Amino acid sequence: MAFLADALSRVKPSATIAVSQKARDLKAKGRDVIGLGAGEPDFDTPDNIKKAAIDAINRGETKYTPVAGIPELRAAIVAKFKRENGLDYTPAQTIVGTGGKQILFNAFMATLNAGDEVIVPAPYWVSYPEMVALCGGTPVFVSTKQENNFKLTAEDLEKAITPKTKWFIFNSPSNPSGAAYSHDELKALTDVLVRHEHVWVLTDDMYEHLTYGDFKFVTPVEIEPKLYDRTLTMNGVSKAYAMTGWRIGYAAGPLPLIKAMDMIQGQQTSGACSIAQWAAVEALNGTQDFIPENKKIFEGRRDLVVSMLNQATGIVCPKPEGAFYVYPSCAGLIGKTAPSGKVIETDEDFVSELLETEGVAVVHGSAFGLGPNFRISYATSEELLEEACKRIQRFAAACK
Repeated sequence: MAFLADALSRVKPSATIAVSQKARDLKAKGRDVIGLGAGEPDFDTPDNIKKAAIDAINRGETKYTPVAGIPELRAAIVAKFKRENGLDYTPAQTIVGTGGKQILFNAFMATLNAGDEVIVPAPYWVSYPEMVALCGGTPVFVSTKQENNFKLTAEDLEKAITPKTKWFIFNSPSNPSGAAYSHDELKALTDVLVRHEHVWVLTDDMYEHLTYGDFKFVTPVEIEPKLYDRTLTMNGVSKAYAMTGWRIGYAAGPLPLIKAMDMIQGQQTSGACSIAQWAAVEALNGTQDFIPENKKIFEGRRDLVVSMLNQATGIVCPKPEGAFYVYPSCAGLIGKTAPSGKVIETDEDFVSELLETEGVAVVHGSAFGLGPNFRISYATSEELLEEACKRIQRFAAACK
């Protein structure tokens, strides 16, 4: 009798975590490595948020919290959704988790049965299909096209829906492509979803505040109120507030679903860290002045990376609307021979040879379900990004 659960055979380790760890290991051995694999802002958590955490410690806010979150944070979440998205929820319709991952996982655990299908547009964040599989569901992948900026069309969504479809996962701006859907692009998708009343929407809005130029963020229920009773809107403080390590995600949705997620979390982790929750209260209620400043820095980095990668032999890099990733194609280098003498047959070969030859760590696109591409996180200094892009240009030029 096998000791480990059969469910483990359905999932793979996180490719993004693996790349970041490999870069750390090489650095520890003395290699000059530029790691562009992690989806983590290089900014420090703002001082007002750190102070709120320190104040909470000094007040003795160090005990267990309610499973679904402290009342003050749930009220702040309600206010955020109303203020920024025009959505009306009660505190009872909200839940706080240990990062966005727990929110997503608990939603799937609370709803999926064997045979239930979940539509996952590709390229996708690496954890979506693995969570679905662990919870007994079946991920249904729908590929997007680079010429459409990696955005799902209404026609492709319509084709993917079957009587077994339970969820549609929507992520805008996207990890890994940075693609963000305009009002009209999202309206085309919500028009399809309105017609299929058995399909629920799980929208991952984690990169909401990281859009560039004149782009205006919209979320599904904001566009189509008819989806209110079957949409879970997930967000968190990790990206916009540079609070990745604080591990606070949150969501709002129909009360029966929130209650089911609350019950699961009560038997799983109970409430999220009390100090991190108080910090998140300040993040949502406090000044937002640093967000436009950080956005401007990210936008400059995006423009630098897109420009330099498009000057590299065999690489084509679309210009994304949001997040802090680019998702270039390396199709022009497939079939060529790397400086080591190895023939580059896949995007995984490309990123492996790039790391070994030039010390630049990126993530292969096939890990996100669509290649031959690779993902770069530009959440690091312009100096490092410029050097990394020079190395990529040199590597690409050396492939014959």
